Amino acid sequence: MTRFLVAPDSFKGTFGAAEVAEAIAAGVEAGGGEADRCPVADGGEGTMAVLLGALGGERQSVRIHDPLRRPIEAEFALLGDGETAIVEMAQASGLLLVAPEERDAERADTYGTGELIAAAVAAGARRVLVAVGGSATTDGGRGALEALSQTDEAQIEVLCDVQTRFEDAARVFAPQKGANPATVARLTARLEAFAAELPRDPRGIPMTGCAGGLSGGLWAYGADLSPGAEFVLEALDFDARLARADAVISGEGRFDSQSLEGKIVAAIADRCARANKPLHLIVGQDAAPADLPAAVAAIAGASDLAAVQRAAARIATL
Repeated sequence: MTRFLVAPDSFKGTFGAAEVAEAIAAGVEAGGGEADRCPVADGGEGTMAVLLGALGGERQSVRIHDPLRRPIEAEFALLGDGETAIVEMAQASGLLLVAPEERDAERADTYGTGELIAAAVAAGARRVLVAVGGSATTDGGRGALEALSQTDEAQIEVLCDVQTRFEDAARVFAPQKGANPATVARLTARLEAFAAELPRDPRGIPMTGCAGGLSGGLWAYGADLSPGAEFVLEALDFDARLARADAVISGEGRFDSQSLEGKIVAAIADRCARANKPLHLIVGQDAAPADLPAAVAAIAGASDLAAVQRAAARIATL
């Protein structure tokens, strides 16, 4: 019986990683294979759920503000040690919190993310893991720093999902947040000016452009930056589970060139290549670059969970 390590990311805004993993596992088992369910994340949407599933802990709800500073309820998580918290910035400052017609790349800020970090520290956290993908913001973290100005000191570790530098954040990400070319130019100028004010200049440093520069703003005040994909895979004991598998099935909502720049699929592909294990991908949208990682054996498209399950069953019968 072929043993598959089932390690998908979420299909962002549609299905959570655990849902996708369950659909893939059901297909694998229907096709006669064995499935090790291992939902993953890379610092973007769904990272808190994945880490909670792996490490244990509890969620806490708090009243904060969304990217347009409207009051909302959001959650952070305290791990079992009571001193480590997980904050997913998409819960406070995420693009999905703002309707398409309301998106305002210049007005949206990270104040709510700062409030969420502050709430975690007030609950006893001395180390805060901040997952920074999926933002509606391009403020360089100014709002979060404002909210944190009176907060007790804690060690912040930013789990980054891209390698983008601070000065490139608006150019790379602001168009998807509602910015036209003129707005992108203004946002870039604003980030450049803000960088010059910070105690450490984040320009030129990889990973400082995550979430519209939030990672860079936090780094300027002492936060550590870590590749989110690698952090999560270590927490999941991925290498040991990979060693016990014959093949891996991963996937995400859209597979494109950005998937190979700090995202979870690229990290899994690297590990599969080192372990000489084939990697199958099931994706919502296939816009794969021509130069695929060597470990990728096949890519299947699937628009819903039933299609995901059917694709996994076909892979299991190969």
